[in-house]
Amino acid sequence: MSAFAAAMDRIFTHASMAAPALWISATTSEERPIRIIRRAPDRVTDFGAGRFVSDTTVVDVRVADLPAPRPGDMIIIGADSLAIQGEPLRDRERLIWTIDLRPA
Repeated sequence: MSAFAAAMDRIFTHASMAAPALWISATTSEERPIRIIRRAPDRVTDFGAGRFVSDTTVVDVRVADLPAPRPGDMIIIGADSLAIQGEPLRDRERLIWTIDLRPA
């Protein structure tokens, strides 16, 4: 295990950095508990002469916890049900998924 992988494991297991969530597959009845780091950046979208600012929900998940997330899968965070939209992206080290979510 590389030093970077060990550091990511420590971050994702730390109670102040990551939160528990539940992943539910859209195609099978599979579900599993995962740990996530939740972010909510604003996204600016240009449309003609206008610019729109919208709220987003993005989570980071370890590939070891969730090997193959797909669009349409659900992630339950507390009382919030969110669906994966778009293709999840992995980091350069192939350790972390960045997943864009929308309310379900």
